[in-house]
Amino acid sequence: MEAPAAPHVPGESGASESSGSFESSGSSLQITVQSPDQMLELGRRLAKLLRAGDLVMLNGELGAGKTTLTRGLGEGLGVRGAVTSPTFVIARVHPSLGEGPPLVHVDAYRLGGGLDEMEDLDLDVSLPDSVIVVEWGEGKVEELTDDRLNVVIHRAVGDTTDEVRHVTVTGLGERWASVELGVLSA
Repeated sequence: MEAPAAPHVPGESGASESSGSFESSGSSLQITVQSPDQMLELGRRLAKLLRAGDLVMLNGELGAGKTTLTRGLGEGLGVRGAVTSPTFVIARVHPSLGEGPPLVHVDAYRLGGGLDEMEDLDLDVSLPDSVIVVEWGEGKVEELTDDRLNVVIHRAVGDTTDEVRHVTVTGLGERWASVELGVLSA
């Protein structure tokens, strides 16, 4: 599946950076990531934009790098514990080692329904005080808040060793309207 292009703003062009190429417009950004290390770094940079109450939805094929990005988020937020895929436990809470918010990492892959099926996780209770990252969250957690960050990671599918990922980051709602996502490509 090919990544959708970010909207183009007249007079603004994509650029090539050490972390890959990117295009940005308002509250949307498309960036090309060349390696797992660059995906970790993208997570670290993204963490600098996050605060308690933020919901981040991660979507992409199996092996796209959702957990690697979340590991970078955890490092950037300064949370306790190794960030690993919560596929079998559904959710993990990583408390902050400092003054920042805890990270709640959810894997909704095995959950078939919408928010009703996720009510037992009490994400609505955790949201005001935490950064919540939901892998495979599309169609399942949007009702938690109108303000969320949608991250879609596209990779080549099939038998390939291609490490290139195309990441589209879109801020939705008032919270993200004035956030300059272009800082993620620095």
